[in-house]
Amino acid sequence: MLHIPMRRKDKEIADINEKLKIIDKNKVCRLALADGNQPYIIPLNYGYSFENGVLTLYFHSACEGKKLEIIKKNKLACFEVDCGGALVEGEKPCSYTFVFESIIGTGRIILLSTAAEKMDGLNKLMKHQTGKHEAYRFDEKMVERVAVYKMVVEEFTGKGSI
Repeated sequence: MLHIPMRRKDKEIADINEKLKIIDKNKVCRLALADGNQPYIIPLNYGYSFENGVLTLYFHSACEGKKLEIIKKNKLACFEVDCGGALVEGEKPCSYTFVFESIIGTGRIILLSTAAEKMDGLNKLMKHQTGKHEAYRFDEKMVERVAVYKMVVEEFTGKGSI
């Protein structure tokens, strides 16, 4: 996995386990896509896996719409999750700050096509969203009517100021 260099090394979260804790405690991810020269960003619930050093995010949606139209044309994407925001007052307006933790990364979106792939992705979504680590069963007709896709993350970084 590649590493995105950070300007503020004092705020960088380098430990992979700390990064995964941030990903684990968030439930909404902002997925950024590019429609030609027009940016497009959407908040999505997600699930994830981290296997053999590779972070993969899983999403689902209707089988049609702007998001999927863009993905079919351009598989490159960026994501962001953040949490723990709090204002820290300063003596002057420019000395105020805001503390938070965030993860930002880039990768490629892959649309899942088989029922088995989709069910695996939906299971990862359900486990992450509910916190229940059980095998979920899905009606095959429902699985046919939902789009499930994953983002194979090529690089990501963590930032924290809490």
